Amino acid sequence: MLALWDTNGSEVVKKLAAERRSAGGVASGIALTFVVVVDEGRVRQVEDAATIAASAHPCRLLVVTRGPVPGPDTATVNAKDRLDAEIIVGGRLGPCEAVVMRMHGRLALHSESVVMPLLAPDVPVVIWWHGAPPERIAFDPLGVLAERRITDVAQTADPGAALRQRADDYAPGDTDLAWTRLTGWRTLIAGAFDTATAEVSAATLTGSMGDPTAALLRGWLSARLGIPVGLHAGRDLEALDFHLADGTSMALRNNGNGTATLTRTGVNNRVLPLVRRRLGEELAEELRRLDADQPYGYALQAATDTTGLNDRPAIRTHIWRDPARP
Repeated sequence: MLALWDTNGSEVVKKLAAERRSAGGVASGIALTFVVVVDEGRVRQVEDAATIAASAHPCRLLVVTRGPVPGPDTATVNAKDRLDAEIIVGGRLGPCEAVVMRMHGRLALHSESVVMPLLAPDVPVVIWWHGAPPERIAFDPLGVLAERRITDVAQTADPGAALRQRADDYAPGDTDLAWTRLTGWRTLIAGAFDTATAEVSAATLTGSMGDPTAALLRGWLSARLGIPVGLHAGRDLEALDFHLADGTSMALRNNGNGTATLTRTGVNNRVLPLVRRRLGEELAEELRRLDADQPYGYALQAATDTTGLNDRPAIRTHIWRDPARP
């Protein structure tokens, strides 16, 4: 690890190039640039998750922490603009090279000026906000740089309202980890319907009213089945019940121990795996695809009662906003 204190973007670029030359083959084969915006206290969580994701997708990891922007009060108006950086090539991050940038003062408003020269050439850019996402992605210039944008509404104070805001601000290329956490459920549901020949006449989900994952699952089922999906109050995602047109029924129950039970009329119960994955494994799944996630768009559309999300333009334009001013 190489630490640079009170430095500038040009110096970071030079030192990263020197570290790459020293590492040789360790830093070759970069598949994408992965930009992460995170609070200072969670940088180690990001590094741990990126290490898991990089084992499947070697990347250049650019971690950005941004301090408070100086406002009109005398306590912060004279705060110095400063950039501190750490460069890590290989080592504890595996097949990954990383630059952790801590931006202080009003430099935090222009983080793209430091990040852009560090983007790996000729590879896609993915950004992840490990924390509450911006109100509008276009307010963050780093979001405008990326082809894929990963948020997590579960990190907000009001996940339900945040999910609706994601729909209002949606552009193809956006996704959310609340959707990624549904992969196990979606796999079980698709497998359960492999042998079903009758159409679904009614469906009900038992789960938390404010859980964005439950809302997206209801939206996905409604979009795929073409019927409204009922909701019974519960904790997290507890169960799904389906009634088929031929009079039979089918249900999936979360056992809470990494398994789910599939019950169906006339068929013996089956216990199936439903494992909660680590954060790095969820990120690795999202990094597998760099095109627009249309199923997520349809699920978000149905969950928030909006239309035309997948028809919106994918290109974003930065909207300048100074958070230190009214």
